[in-house]
Amino acid sequence: MSAPPVAETVRRSWIDAAGLAGRSRTVRVLTATVAAAALLVTVGGILLPVERPEHRPLSAAVGVGLAIALAAAGQLARLRFRLGRGVVSVSWGEAAFIIGFVVAPPGWVPAATLIGAIVAWALLSWLHDHRSVAEMTHLAASLSLGAAGAATVAHLIIGDAPVLSTRAQAGLVAGAITYLVITFALAVLTLTLHQDAPAGQILTRVAYTKLPMFVGSALVGLTAVFTLIRAPYWLFAFVPALWLLQRTYRFHLRAEEERRMWEAFAEATAALPGGSEAEVARAGLTGALDVFGARRVEIEVLAADGEHRYAQDGPGQDNAVAGLPGPAITRSMAVGDEIVGEFTVWLAEPTLPVPRDEAAISAYGDALAGALHDASARERVAQLEERVADAAVHDQLTGLINRSTLVADGDRLLGSDDQQRQVALLLLDINDFREVNGTLGHRCGDEVLALVAERLTDLKREHELLARSGDDEFALLIPAIRPLSDSAALLHELPGALPVALRRARELVEEVGRPMEVAGVRLAIEVSIGVTVTKADGADISELIRRASLALDQAKAQELAVAPYDAARESMTTDALALLAELREALAEDDQIVLHLQPAVDLTTAAPTGVEALVRWQHPRRGQLSPNDFIKTVEHTELLMPFTRRVLDLALASVSTWNAAGVDVPVSVNVSARSLLDPGFPAQVADALRRHRVPASWLVLEITESVAVSAEEIVDDVLAQLRESGVQLSLDDFGTGYSSLSIVTRAPVDEIKIDRSFVDDMIDSPAAEAVVRGAVELGSRLGVRVVAEGVETIEQRAALIALNCPTAQGYHFCKPMPADRIVQALTQLAGAALDNVHQLRADDAS
Repeated sequence: MSAPPVAETVRRSWIDAAGLAGRSRTVRVLTATVAAAALLVTVGGILLPVERPEHRPLSAAVGVGLAIALAAAGQLARLRFRLGRGVVSVSWGEAAFIIGFVVAPPGWVPAATLIGAIVAWALLSWLHDHRSVAEMTHLAASLSLGAAGAATVAHLIIGDAPVLSTRAQAGLVAGAITYLVITFALAVLTLTLHQDAPAGQILTRVAYTKLPMFVGSALVGLTAVFTLIRAPYWLFAFVPALWLLQRTYRFHLRAEEERRMWEAFAEATAALPGGSEAEVARAGLTGALDVFGARRVEIEVLAADGEHRYAQDGPGQDNAVAGLPGPAITRSMAVGDEIVGEFTVWLAEPTLPVPRDEAAISAYGDALAGALHDASARERVAQLEERVADAAVHDQLTGLINRSTLVADGDRLLGSDDQQRQVALLLLDINDFREVNGTLGHRCGDEVLALVAERLTDLKREHELLARSGDDEFALLIPAIRPLSDSAALLHELPGALPVALRRARELVEEVGRPMEVAGVRLAIEVSIGVTVTKADGADISELIRRASLALDQAKAQELAVAPYDAARESMTTDALALLAELREALAEDDQIVLHLQPAVDLTTAAPTGVEALVRWQHPRRGQLSPNDFIKTVEHTELLMPFTRRVLDLALASVSTWNAAGVDVPVSVNVSARSLLDPGFPAQVADALRRHRVPASWLVLEITESVAVSAEEIVDDVLAQLRESGVQLSLDDFGTGYSSLSIVTRAPVDEIKIDRSFVDDMIDSPAAEAVVRGAVELGSRLGVRVVAEGVETIEQRAALIALNCPTAQGYHFCKPMPADRIVQALTQLAGAALDNVHQLRADDAS
C-alpha cells in the first residue's frame, strides 16, 4: 500500500536533506546500520566506568580532549585517490587510535573518534569538499566502529600492563590492525554497493594504497607514545618529520594515480571502434566513465542531419534524482578546422578540477573527435558506395532496373525452368519525347518518364522484369508466354505465343496512353512497342533486345503502335554487301582510314591533358564517313582485327609525333566490345606498342557501353591483362544508362568520361547536374581522371568548374582535326595555358 502523498513528500524532503537522494536502497540501509551501530557502541563506551591507571600520562578529561583532537587531525591530514567513480580517503587513524587509547579511557575512544571525525569532515566540507550529511555520518560512524573494535581488542590484551611493556605494545599493534580491518572492510563494502568500481579492483587498490600507510601510521603512533612517556619535549620534532612523510606519501599516491589514469586513457582510446558513429560514441562514453571516474558523460555530435546526443551515467548514481554532482568540464571536439561536437564530463569530486583533469579530458576529446570524424567519413563513403551500387543496378529517375541488370538477370531467368517455353521481350519507346522536353522542359520530361514507369510497374506481373533501357525506352521481359489456345499441344508453338505477346503490348499502349497531368498541363503521350518472341532454349537477352529494337524501328517507320520482329527484314542488302567490300579495299589502302584528333584540356588553364582519336573513312565516292556509317559492319565481320590494328597504328604514330614536340599527353582509342572478347587482343596491343616504341602509359583504351553490360568472364581477363601491361582504361559514356558502374570494380579504370547528354542538360536540369556532380565526386574518391564530353559553351565550362570537374573536351575548346594539324594545336594550347587562367564570366566569348 503506497504512502499518503503528504508522508511521501516528507520522506522525500528528509532524504534530500540528508544527501541520500540518488543513492540505492542498499547504500541507504548500510548508512543507517553503520550510524546506529556507531551510536550504540559510543554510548555504551561512555557509560563504562572510567578507570585511569597510574602509569597513564594525562588525566581522563585531558586525554579525551587530546584523543578528539588527534582523531580530527588524523582526518584533516588525509590523502585521497580516485577509485573508479568514487574517491577514497586514507588517513592517520591508526596513529590517532594508538595515542588516544593511551591518553584516554578505553571506553571513550569510540566517542572521541566519532566527535573528532565529525568535526574534521564538517570543516573539510565547509572549506571545499561539500560532503552531504549522509556521507559525513557514514564516514564518522565507520571510523567510530573501527575505534570501538580496536579499543576492545587492545584492552583485552593489555589489561593493567604498563604502557611501554611488550604486552602493551603488542596490544596497541593488535588494536591498530583491528581498526584497519574494520574500516577497510566497511570502505570496500560501501564502494562495492555504490558500484563506484568492480569489487576486485576496489579490494586491490585500497589494500595497495592503505597497507604501506598503515605501517607508517602505526610506527608513528608507537613512537609518539614512547616519546610522550619518556621525553615529551621531543614531540616538537614530530611536526617536520610528519610533514615530510605526508608530502612524500602524497606525491607517491598522485604519481600512481596519474599512471593508472593514463594507462586507462590509452586502453580506452585504443578500444574506440572503427564502426558507426553510435558505436564510437558509446565506446567513448564507457571509456570516459572509466578513465575519469565520472558520474556522467555527454557527447554531442554535429552531423549533416542535425545534432546527435549521447549520454551515460556512472553506475550507482541516479542523476535524474540527485542532480549532476561534481563540476563539469566541457571541451569542443574538432579535427583541424572542422567542429565535430562537444564533450562534457561531470567529475565525481565536488571540488574544482585540477589542471591534469582538464588536460586529460582535452586529450580524450581530441582522440574521440578523430574517431567520430573517421566514423562519419566511413558512413559517408558507405552511403556513396550504396548509391553507386544502386546506380549500377537501378535507373535513378524511375527506380527500375537498368539495361545491364536486365541483361544479367534476364539471362539467369531464361536459363531456369523449362527450356522449351516461349519467352517475349517488349521494347517500348515514347514517340516524339524530345518535343516534351523542348516544350515543358527536362524536369517535366523526367516527370513524364516517372509516370510511365509507374504505370508499367502496375501492369508488370510476377516473375517479369521491367527495365528502363534507354532515355525514353523501356523493356519488359516476359519469361513465359502461354498461347491463346487451351490445347497443350500448342504451348510451345510460336504462332500461339506471338498473339499473346502482341495483345499484351497493346494493353501497355492503352494504359500508358491515358491522359496525365504534368506541371499543370494535361497531356497524352503515344508510344511504340517492338515485340520479339522465341524459345527460352539458347535465347540471349542482348539478342532479344536487338531484335525488339529492329521491330520498334519498324513500328516507328510504319507509324504503328505495335510491331513484331520480322527476320526477313534483317537480311543483308546490296548496299551492306558493297560496304563490306569497300571496307576491305579501304584497309588495303593507306589514305582512306584516317584519324581526326580532338584534345581534352584542363578546365581552368586549357592546357592539353590528352587527345581522343576519332576514326573517319575518306570514302572515294561518298566522301568522309563517320563511324556510325560503317562501324557496325566492322564489328560484326572478320574485319575487326585488321581495322583495330590500323587504328592503333595511326594513334600510336600520332602520339609519337606530339611527344617528340614536347607535349606529353596520351592518346585515347575507342575499343569494340568484340575486341574485349578476344583473348589475343592484349597481345595485339602490346605488339603495336612495341612496333611504335611507345610506352604503354601513353595509350588509353576507351570502353564503350556494350562492355559494361557484358557478363562474359573473358572480358574481365582481357581488361586485367591490359591493366597489367600498363595500358590505361577509360569508361566512356558514363551515366547514360547503357554503362554500368560495376565495371569500376570489375576492372579499375584510370578515367571516367561523362556523357555529353548530361553536359548538354546540366544547365537546365538538376538531375543532369546531379549525375555530373556524382561522377566528379566518384572520380575524386576513386583517384581517377574525370573528363566531361561535349562542352560547347562558356556556361557549361563555368558550371563544370564550379563542380570541380578537372578536364573537359568539346567544340568550346577545339574541334576534331586531321593528324597533320594536331601537333601545332597542342603546342599552342600548352604554350598559352598560363595566359588562359582568368575569372570566367557569363558574357565571356567562347
